Amino acid sequence: MRNETVKSIGDYIREQREQARISMRQLAQQAGVSNPYLSQIERGLRKPSADILQQIAKGLRISAEALYVQAGILEDRPADTGVRSALLADAELSERQKQVLIEIYESFRKENAAAAEAQAAEVAAQAAEVEAAAEAAAAEAAVAQAAVAQATATAATAEAAAEAADDGRPSRTSWSAATAEAEQAEPSGNADDVPGQNVPPIG
Repeated sequence: MRNETVKSIGDYIREQREQARISMRQLAQQAGVSNPYLSQIERGLRKPSADILQQIAKGLRISAEALYVQAGILEDRPADTGVRSALLADAELSERQKQVLIEIYESFRKENAAAAEAQAAEVAAQAAEVEAAAEAAAAEAAVAQAAVAQATATAATAEAAAEAADDGRPSRTSWSAATAEAEQAEPSGNADDVPGQNVPPIG
């Protein structure tokens, strides 16, 4: 694994040097190392120190952090898209232009990250509102169900009371029989039944 890391950093340095159109001798001079030593680094025979990587990064006009990641000194951060390294490696831009572009790039990334966080917070708030509305609807449904149950119980109680009241009243049949009996007990209106009203027949 260590040899693979060394080979990776050597390949990366060579690729960056060729993209910047810098000779090995020029990079060795700017990095303050010998030409053979730099050649060994690019071929993966030597592992450069952090100080040497920093000097090479200055010669390549790229960030030392990019070389540290390739060398395994730093862990690669997912947020690094390589744009920063590409800007620093562009030989047609001045140092001031590179810094301005990097600042603009970083400001855009921060703005987008803030917007994404705000959107995520808004989605979470909407989800909370939907959940609260669902809970309120469930509570209202429970109240309505309780009201229906109470109304059903009240109706059953009223029906039982009505049945009990009907049991204390005389039935229609018994009422008719009593009325007929009373009519029979009353004196009739015939003259024969009235005392002193018997008239002898006329001979």
